[in-house]
Amino acid sequence: MSYLNEQQKKRALEVMNEYLNVPPDEEGKTKFEKGRESDKERLRVIETELRPLLEDFMASRIGLSEFKTKVDGINKRENHWGFKGIKGQMFFNMVVNVADDLEECEQEIKTAIALPADEQIASSRIKTFHSYIKRLIEDWVEAGNTWQGAPKAPSIPFFLSYFWQIQDWKTWPVYFTSSVRAMTDLNLWQPSDDMARNYLDFKHILEELAELFSKKSGKPFGLYSVEHVFWYIEKKETGDNGGGNGGKPGAEEGILATIKNIGLLPESYVPPIVSVLPYMARNHEDLTEAVKRSGSTLDRLFEKYLDAAFTVLGYHTKLLGQGVGRVPDGLALSYDDYYAIIWDAKVRTKGYSMGTDDRTIRDYVTTQSRDLRKRGQFRNIYYMIISSSFADDYDDAIRLIKMETDVNEVVLAEAKAIVELVDTKLRDPIQITLGPDGIQRLFAHSGILTADLVKEQLL
Repeated sequence: MSYLNEQQKKRALEVMNEYLNVPPDEEGKTKFEKGRESDKERLRVIETELRPLLEDFMASRIGLSEFKTKVDGINKRENHWGFKGIKGQMFFNMVVNVADDLEECEQEIKTAIALPADEQIASSRIKTFHSYIKRLIEDWVEAGNTWQGAPKAPSIPFFLSYFWQIQDWKTWPVYFTSSVRAMTDLNLWQPSDDMARNYLDFKHILEELAELFSKKSGKPFGLYSVEHVFWYIEKKETGDNGGGNGGKPGAEEGILATIKNIGLLPESYVPPIVSVLPYMARNHEDLTEAVKRSGSTLDRLFEKYLDAAFTVLGYHTKLLGQGVGRVPDGLALSYDDYYAIIWDAKVRTKGYSMGTDDRTIRDYVTTQSRDLRKRGQFRNIYYMIISSSFADDYDDAIRLIKMETDVNEVVLAEAKAIVELVDTKLRDPIQITLGPDGIQRLFAHSGILTADLVKEQLL
């Protein structure tokens, strides 16, 4: 039985050919060859670390707590699956944290992650574990807790399939959010509300594509190899048209012009006012005329568009504005989660260096962070700088800001990371919250925030 029609197969082959035709890197290796190397590393970790650990847990040679801790440690060292994110380790932690009966919890997890003998059993395992998770959530909320601290049921297919592929990677693919997104964006598939059915459909389409790609390319495509094609599509940068209207009088004309140029309908969830941010951050030359016609400056427009991005994410925002004394550019506040973001926008063609104006920054961040702290509404305050990229000279500057002001962490966010945040949030607004089980966890450590890190933590 074929799950794809001829048009869908044609579209999938176009993407495969694009992936295979990417020029070799500086080492002379193609995307396909690099993917094969990555897969060998994945299998090494499975054979030497993950599978022996899983066998010890299933045989009760180690307990649930030790198993959970060791899985976390391995994935922090060997990040081949994105298990560190909210659908992997965070989901695992939440399940254990909210369970009143840990013996029952351990048995439910063991039953669910055991290798399925066939697809019917796999479907049954997903449904049964889903029922258990729903009961945990209900008990948690009835006890007076909020649903934000409860495990999120949509994480189940990824969580279970991660452990299934450890036991048989040729049969059971991991239900990667990035692969699901790529499939839906390419119009190869549309998931339903039935997570068990979704996983099996996902599996069947991957199997069909592996066979199709192998036949048409003459290369050995397995489930892992098809995933690499989808990951490439997800990571590929958007074109420099940035979704704008090209200076034409109506937005509809700009959208139609873009469709005509690329020959495809738009699939991005990101509004144009957000998608253009990376180009603004690096002062892209193609924006020069549009900025002149706007009657403003690129710096001010960058601030305005970032404020719009924070608004789309769901924050209460306040644009403080450039050139109004020694103040940051804006605030993004999450009252429900008791934290505030003080942010600055820096347009830089070659990236931003912290040493250029760190004294001024410390002065106004000190004032603003203390004012926010006095309100008594925010447990955590973060300072964020958004730019095109960052020089590697930020450690001392971050240390001084944290010592001299009331901020908890300093986040250096690349503009592409903000775009990825908006895209991820809009695609899954229920699962991706602003709180500690969602976006806030990205701010728990000081340093550079990239688009890849957003995907790693939230997908």
